[in-house]
Amino acid sequence: MFHEISRIRNGKTQRFSSWDTSGRNMDFWVIPAKTAKVLADIKGPGKITHIWMTQTNHYRECLLKITWDNAPYPSVLVPLGDFFCLGHSIVNSFQSIFFTASTRHNNRFSMGCALNCYLPMPFRKRAAVELVNESNQDHYQYFYIDYETYDNPDENQAYLHAEFARAYPFGGWGHEIKVNTPEANVVNKEKIAWENNYVILETKGTGHYVGCNISVTNFQGTWWGEGDDMIWIDGYKWPPDLHGTGSEDYFNQAWGMQKNAFLRNGSSIHEEDTGGYQTSYIFHVENPVRFQKEIKVTIEHGHANHLANEYSSVAYWYSKEPARIKEVPPVEKRLPVMKDHHGKWLLDPSRQIKPKQVKMTDEMKRMKKRWAKSAGAKK
Repeated sequence: MFHEISRIRNGKTQRFSSWDTSGRNMDFWVIPAKTAKVLADIKGPGKITHIWMTQTNHYRECLLKITWDNAPYPSVLVPLGDFFCLGHSIVNSFQSIFFTASTRHNNRFSMGCALNCYLPMPFRKRAAVELVNESNQDHYQYFYIDYETYDNPDENQAYLHAEFARAYPFGGWGHEIKVNTPEANVVNKEKIAWENNYVILETKGTGHYVGCNISVTNFQGTWWGEGDDMIWIDGYKWPPDLHGTGSEDYFNQAWGMQKNAFLRNGSSIHEEDTGGYQTSYIFHVENPVRFQKEIKVTIEHGHANHLANEYSSVAYWYSKEPARIKEVPPVEKRLPVMKDHHGKWLLDPSRQIKPKQVKMTDEMKRMKKRWAKSAGAKK
């Protein structure tokens, strides 16, 4: 994992940062509302080796945007906090192999936090790193972007990609049904799973998927998991190339998600500390998922996709060439779901992103009716 640390290479180490060029101590940049600013414009061949950023707010309103080799589109376009594995505009201290965060204000919204990324980001011709401020306020940003440049490119290196997705709410078929009950235990396989599961990543090209983070706003209030991960490589088949056994199992845990943040997996935000907000991450360091033509990474939202919580995710992968990623939802449709002073979720329809509804099978319809009948009998 650390083989590069002992390797002598003819390269030059440099940095872009927000230091005050006047010699004073105003070491931040101001990015006006509704504008973007280039933080680093690097001529290659080279590699970004580390990004450090700190700010006090706008974790969902600001987008980190990275474009490789003069491509007409970015290959990284993710809300600032979510890129660094902190969803919901909540900050918290945690450590993983690729991302770390440090704050005095754990599990709070929009407070000061240091963010670090150590994912290697090689490029051949050019790297343009921007911050896009889509808020209605000026944004104050401190940053370092450390990088190396080389005389010759390494042709075996691939380009980092990161993509944000959201479903608010996910179109589950039976959100009223409690997790791990008989009524939720219906069949979900073959094309039903292919079409209904929550999609973390769907892309074409040649490369390897290296992990994701998933943020959940747990409206139902019980366990949000029990969803199997299903990953298809180079096209549909049944069973998929990788089929898991449950949400916490995909994140390399068991019996729910515990309050820990390990190098390759864990929770950067835990719902027991936040009243229903969760962010979990998994990194495939030694076991990247390699694909030659295309890949589709999915997970059930509750077994057989019966739940309808809010789901957001960031997928990380490397591709042989810069690839186009999905559009990011407008700022008003990616802000966190909040609660009123009574602790009730404020479900604003104007801010929702409603994906297609899960296609119900006859069994799902029967179980939904059975649950309604049993719930009515208990009243």
